[in-house]
Amino acid sequence: MCGIAGILQLNNTTEVNQSVLKQMNTSQSHRGPDDDGYHFEAGIGLAHRRLSIIDIAGSHQPLFNETGDVAVVFNGEIYNFAELTTELKARGHVFSTHGDTETIVHAWEEWGVDCVQHFRGMFAFAIWDRNKQQLFMARDRMGIKPLFYSLLPDGQLLFGSELKVLTTHPQFNKELYYQGIEDYFTFGYIPEPHTIYANAFKMNPGHYLLIDKTLLADKSSPTALKQTQYWDIDFSQAVLTEQEVKSELLDRLKEAVDIRLIAEVPLGAFLSGGVDSSAIVALMAQLQQDKAVNTCSIGFDDQQFDESDYATQVARQYQTNHRSGMVDRDDFSLIDKLAALYDEPYADSSAMPTYRVCQLARKHVTVALSGDGGDELFGGYRRYRYQLHEEKMRGIMPQAIRQPLFGTLGNLYPKLDWAPRFLRAKTTFQSLAMNAVSGYCNTMSIMRSDARAALFSPKLKQKLGGYQSVEVFKRHAANANTDDPLKLVQYLDMKTYLVGDILTKVDRASMAHSLEVRVPLLDHKYVEWATRLPSAMNIRGNEGKAAFKQALEPHLPHDILYRKKMGFAVPLAGWFRGPLKQTLQQALQSEALADSGLFNQHYIQQLYQQHVSGKRDHSSALWTLLMFSQFYRQQLGQ
Repeated sequence: MCGIAGILQLNNTTEVNQSVLKQMNTSQSHRGPDDDGYHFEAGIGLAHRRLSIIDIAGSHQPLFNETGDVAVVFNGEIYNFAELTTELKARGHVFSTHGDTETIVHAWEEWGVDCVQHFRGMFAFAIWDRNKQQLFMARDRMGIKPLFYSLLPDGQLLFGSELKVLTTHPQFNKELYYQGIEDYFTFGYIPEPHTIYANAFKMNPGHYLLIDKTLLADKSSPTALKQTQYWDIDFSQAVLTEQEVKSELLDRLKEAVDIRLIAEVPLGAFLSGGVDSSAIVALMAQLQQDKAVNTCSIGFDDQQFDESDYATQVARQYQTNHRSGMVDRDDFSLIDKLAALYDEPYADSSAMPTYRVCQLARKHVTVALSGDGGDELFGGYRRYRYQLHEEKMRGIMPQAIRQPLFGTLGNLYPKLDWAPRFLRAKTTFQSLAMNAVSGYCNTMSIMRSDARAALFSPKLKQKLGGYQSVEVFKRHAANANTDDPLKLVQYLDMKTYLVGDILTKVDRASMAHSLEVRVPLLDHKYVEWATRLPSAMNIRGNEGKAAFKQALEPHLPHDILYRKKMGFAVPLAGWFRGPLKQTLQQALQSEALADSGLFNQHYIQQLYQQHVSGKRDHSSALWTLLMFSQFYRQQLGQ
């Protein structure tokens, strides 16, 4: 696991500023503490930070082909590199290392842009081909590894593994991307391909960027760079039979786990006590019968949020080398660090315990397997069941009746945060007035459209020009290629929440501690197979992940599989009424937030007063505001 960076002169062959590129690369030194490397030639500079996992003695980057005219900088793992190496050697390619990085160079020589079709793994890389004068950048299919880029006005293309790599460049313009602010207060993150900055972008999962300098020689700098999609999640394939699901579900997952056990450094797994991480540990234990699996978990001293007893239960069953830590209910010391870690506004508060479990794991292992992706893949979120119920209602009642009826109820019904869940119907009424895509966006929103309208200042609303975040969901829904209501929202989550929230959280938290995290459930071959499960096998009645849990019954205790899902949450509501009350108030009343001119300060104080008084629970909105304030102060110097 590593960090990559680079500068390409699009319009000329001027020397790249070496000291600037070195500063850019140093900003991500946490991603690769074992080694760094640089290559400079006319018009381009490549940089790399290395965390050594495979071929520790070799595979220094930038890595070249045998003639020295193709170079690569690479972040990730290619799990099928041994087979690719054999195939490429048979085609006449000469290898000088024993790692996975060199397969990328020779695959580019052999297949060009189609090389990405041959890779099985998680990756973000950049290839420079001197003879062709081409720069090729690609990101893995599911978006496990990040890749950012920016085009400066003078024609310099910057790229890197984290946004801070770009912002370190002295010519980078930190002009805000205002639609990103709308997206942030909707989702809690800024979805691909955008960032909080107008001039910086994320590579979309399953996309690449090919820049051919020979085609730019007589042209001015392009104002945009076009990403090309090479893979997508496809829910339109023929569904599997029940017998196929029963016989293949775990065998295929075990194979995805097995290929992720290759490492020349200590390896282990996260074990939360939930279904997905427990499944990964169970399969690892079966594959590593000659040695105990290293596992780690984080518990909470608040029983409402603690799953550590369940993690211990699985650890005992499989006799793992288990280490556990405890997060104090007042452990909010990471607030300042998170803003620096994520480089842009990011509002998932579970980033704090994720940071702590990565910190614990790194004391014992360099590689950890994770259970991320199971809920999206097998229909595990409770909101999926709510969405199906809402879809039944939409099917019964015509839009002409449903929209005014439930729209009115949604406006009139109070927001009963304190009430039992079945009485908290405001969001449901709002969603039922909408179509499936808009309704699901409403369900997923941290702040609903009416709350955002109250929060945003006239200045910000003018900048938005009527833009609303539901456009993100509409754009993806147009490509979903399915009429199945469950598969539609699974697709939406895999394109937005999974990559923008979950995988972003894990990448930054793990790499902050130079820890590599591998995700077997998101192996693209496994995803291609699992998307063919009939929706009725994923959700049966009120049980999500039904087929997955049934397959695991011989391997895990009943209460691990069928207890109520807890999640990896922190007690924000109590924090904001107790130990974080003053910190929150200072942030919300800060000059930075006021001087930005982006928000209605009166509405912010209304949210704060209603929350601290116990009248309402605005903890999610307040945390989102707090993290934006921290970002604005740290990153924009306000």
